[in-house]
Amino acid sequence: MNRTLWILQILLAVLFLVAGGAKFLTPADQMTQGMPAWMSISFLHFVGVCELLGGIGLILPGLLHIKPGLTPLAAACLTIIVIGATVVTVMGGMIATALLPLVATLLSAFVAYGRWRLAPLS
Repeated sequence: MNRTLWILQILLAVLFLVAGGAKFLTPADQMTQGMPAWMSISFLHFVGVCELLGGIGLILPGLLHIKPGLTPLAAACLTIIVIGATVVTVMGGMIATALLPLVATLLSAFVAYGRWRLAPLS
């Protein structure tokens, strides 16, 4: 179980680091195209920072053995973020596109539960 959780943590960390970094590298007009009016560039940058910090939080606490309880917390917070991404995508009418954030939601929730109850980092 520990090996499976580490593999998922690494894959999710890469996903969130890339997604968070893209929110800063993509031009603002391109990023907000097709988004709801309430979703400003500042909000997207905030989500990008959360994704970057969450991606780091999935790996570093367990790797460095410093505050390993932050790993399930980071996974739980990322679960909340991708639930929001799934809802916004479905509200935009892109049901098929919502599968990626839905899968990321399930995987990050599994990592949160796994690192909290099944195989906590010591």
